[in-house]
Amino acid sequence: MAKNFSTLRAELSPQARKKSAALARKMLKEMPLHELRQARGLSQLDLARLLNVQQPAIAKLERRTDMYLSTLRNHIEALGGQLEILAKFPEGDVIITSFSSVGEADSQNNEIHSNKLNHL
Repeated sequence: MAKNFSTLRAELSPQARKKSAALARKMLKEMPLHELRQARGLSQLDLARLLNVQQPAIAKLERRTDMYLSTLRNHIEALGGQLEILAKFPEGDVIITSFSSVGEADSQNNEIHSNKLNHL
């Protein structure tokens, strides 16, 4: 007869429970995009609607190993999050802020170029 998870967990030693909890926390901190989307309770179609794209575009994005930071940022924001780029060094971690407002910088640059063109 199968045991339920609560019973099995109760039978674990305190050390095994601690190790299991640490592994679970680690797994929740490291997820591919499709698992993150699922954990947020969204289907590919739901996310596609939020991003104004077709569902196959979401499927393709979730399989990619290389993409623009702006694409990833939009994806994460549509899931309700905020993208941070973290560089890890032996001396400590550094959050890279250069990419936090790429979209804002692009719109400001476009506005500057438009103003220059209008003055010609």
